[in-house]
Amino acid sequence: MAMISGVVGLFRGRPVHPVGPDGRMALSDHLRELRGRVLKVALVVSLAFIIGLFYFPQLFEFVSGPYVDARQALPADQRTLITTNGAGGGLMLHLKLAGFVAVLGTAPFWLYQIWAFVMPGLHANERRWSYIFLATGIPLFFGGVLLGYLTLPTGLRVLLGLNPDDVTNIVEFGDYLQFYTRTLLVFGLAFEIPVFVVLLNRAGIVSGRTLSRYRPWVIIGIFIFAAAATPSTDPFTMCFMAFPMWFLFEISVVIARVNDRRRDRQRPGAGLSVDEASKL
Repeated sequence: MAMISGVVGLFRGRPVHPVGPDGRMALSDHLRELRGRVLKVALVVSLAFIIGLFYFPQLFEFVSGPYVDARQALPADQRTLITTNGAGGGLMLHLKLAGFVAVLGTAPFWLYQIWAFVMPGLHANERRWSYIFLATGIPLFFGGVLLGYLTLPTGLRVLLGLNPDDVTNIVEFGDYLQFYTRTLLVFGLAFEIPVFVVLLNRAGIVSGRTLSRYRPWVIIGIFIFAAAATPSTDPFTMCFMAFPMWFLFEISVVIARVNDRRRDRQRPGAGLSVDEASKL
């Protein structure tokens, strides 16, 4: 009963930690808060892991879906995923897949815990912008993951079709899951580029004028990155990543220019002509 009461108390939350005369929390209070949030994340991820074990057939069908769609390029005797962990191969397959789904499925929760731990140290203006970045960054990331999932069968079909006729292609599920995870992660992170560009502009590191001046080189870099990051060598999968990134970059340039104009208007003496004397 004491353990259950402790878990319930952990999720109910505690009052704000006391602060010192200088308005700052003690290091021990920070560590206690960090410990509480880490325990919350561990409990939620563990619960999601257990649920993933119960729904393993459905999860396996979903994750292996791109390979099932792409394996038509293989001979009939090479269309089955295998495990190479001996008698414990099935168990490792369950653990890997349930762990992957638990971490990905609980991402909004543990990302919120990280943000909630950092937020008290931010100023009001920084908190407002953090809300904006979260509201745009999370949908962009999952939009990139969705696009990566939709284009993955095409990439796999091209890669599997490159094998000569006298070569047997046996795909181990652990390797496929690693390839699957890396591809979705690359697509998701690629869609975060506008958020990082606007963040750099807000910090005064990059201006909208500079982004416009180097636009051709940025576009070339986007296509090179898409060609290197996409799993296949065909131009279609590369364009599926490159064109949305290009479009999002153009939006970030517009936002950066608007922010630059607003910053110039707020600068002291912004409305004065070069030949006009200051009142001072």
